[in-house]
Amino acid sequence: MVTHQKMTLEQVHKLKEIDRSEKIDLIYEMNNNELVEVNANHECPNWDEALLDEIQERYLLELNNGGIAIGAFDGELLIGFGVLAHKFRGENQDQLQVDLMYVSRNYRRQGIGTRILSELADEARARGAKTLYISSTETRSAVSFYKNYGSQITAEVDEELFNKEPKDIHMIKEL
Repeated sequence: MVTHQKMTLEQVHKLKEIDRSEKIDLIYEMNNNELVEVNANHECPNWDEALLDEIQERYLLELNNGGIAIGAFDGELLIGFGVLAHKFRGENQDQLQVDLMYVSRNYRRQGIGTRILSELADEARARGAKTLYISSTETRSAVSFYKNYGSQITAEVDEELFNKEPKDIHMIKEL
């Protein structure tokens, strides 16, 4: 049975339990504010040590500064998680970012990510945010997931996040 709960700083070691690997058939690039499809056809591997360290650092940074993480568990196994960043963004300082969002390969397309994102949206709304800001990896699976949740491409790209990950697809979701 899958359960969801707010995660703690001490659970940072559980992030390695996520199998982030996937077959990527298509990615998107932005061209004049339009999504352009690009064939990719490669396998994205699971974590390497450097990427896992980076993800764990981001997780700890956000939780230490007031962000929250929601985890999905199959028993004791972490099978998905999302992090709502602490920092308000946007021209009106009314956006909160979904900083990290992963569901393990064998658990995708079961509503787990949608439930995590809904809980993050509820928390963002409770904190006074009007929109979620999403800097999505450019894969078809990620962009489609966020679009199916009601997100759309934003015309007001956050410069700091763009500079950090320029290939990402920047989206917002009205709350």
